[in-house]
Amino acid sequence: MVSKNMYDKLAKLVVRKGVNVQKGQPVLINASVRDAAFVRQVAYYAYEAEAEYVSVDWRDTELTKLGYRYMSNETLSEIPQWQYDKTKYHQDKGACYISIASEKPGSMADVDGEKINIANMAYYSKMADLMSYTMNNIGQWCIFGIPSVEWAKVVFPDLPEEEAFEKLGDAIFAVTRVSEDNDPIKEWEDHDREMLEHAQKLNEYNFKELHFTSELGTDLTVGLVKDHIWVGGGCYTPKGVFFDPNMPTEECFCMPLKDSVNGIVYASKPLSYNGKVIEDFWFRFENGKVVDYDAKKEKEALQKLLEFDEGSSYLGEVALVPYDSPVSKSGILFFNTLYDENAACHLALGRPYPENLKGGIDMSKEELKQHGANDSMQHEDFMFGTRQMNIDGIKEDGTVVPVFRNGNFVF
Repeated sequence: MVSKNMYDKLAKLVVRKGVNVQKGQPVLINASVRDAAFVRQVAYYAYEAEAEYVSVDWRDTELTKLGYRYMSNETLSEIPQWQYDKTKYHQDKGACYISIASEKPGSMADVDGEKINIANMAYYSKMADLMSYTMNNIGQWCIFGIPSVEWAKVVFPDLPEEEAFEKLGDAIFAVTRVSEDNDPIKEWEDHDREMLEHAQKLNEYNFKELHFTSELGTDLTVGLVKDHIWVGGGCYTPKGVFFDPNMPTEECFCMPLKDSVNGIVYASKPLSYNGKVIEDFWFRFENGKVVDYDAKKEKEALQKLLEFDEGSSYLGEVALVPYDSPVSKSGILFFNTLYDENAACHLALGRPYPENLKGGIDMSKEELKQHGANDSMQHEDFMFGTRQMNIDGIKEDGTVVPVFRNGNFVF
């Protein structure tokens, strides 16, 4: 059972290790109104770390749904200038971002998908140039979750509410490496070290492409950009501040070559996208682009994802996650990408992370494209790793090196 002390440890962990708040740095928190008490704990530790100020953007699912139901498409497509100016103000001051997830998966299932798409397109179009702040790790950011009854009822539908909530809480804190009697900051330091070692080995091989096969029928070859960099564990800002953007994280990730992805991939877990849960889906790629797809549930939402913009039907990330990761071993389907992506190898449609290319953080959008990077306003992960997944790395000279066998690293 999760205690008050463990929540306190988590709040401190996120501030000290997650975003690693620096003296005089603003802190922005995005959270549900449901989680106000925990947000106050996070704010306390942020101020204790000498943050300049803490600002909170509150979310409320029911208010959001009311907006989609009653606002016109025209209103939804208008993003006020003050919203852009507010974000830019915080970024100009070097703010770091904390995002707390606790929403019910599929909470927008009964909302008009076209309205969600209109609102998202408007937001991403307006904020496009500011998105590089986190995508390029200019400032620290961290996303993590805490349990809610609504979320727990989706994950454990057959259990009483209180028991489901406790079970989800136990799972979230366990995979985030927080327990009653441990030092989670020390645990994360050790974990980051291990992840960095895997990434270093992958960088030394300098593969041209990866070939994935699984018992679901996946048979996919993913080319990698020249001068790519595998990243695992935490990241550095240009100022040299180390932080952990995802808690939990079990992945080593890299940048695919935009037009060099071929074959078919079957998802191994559902995808929660825009409040809708897409299930049993697959993609077929030719020369980097999704040319065919299907889903047994919420195919329309999958179509919206692929048609969001020109780059949303190409890959922006390939990530390797051992099947024996703590998230996978939990045996729980969280219906939340942050957690489920750390139980299985995954791919992301859309925008890549410039840190995966040598010198990429300092490149313009056009320069990134010239190096084979995709470009999109969105970045959406989906899981395809399985217990029997095999991965071969193929070097420039054609040499084939086993990377995964039966779902796990062989080195």
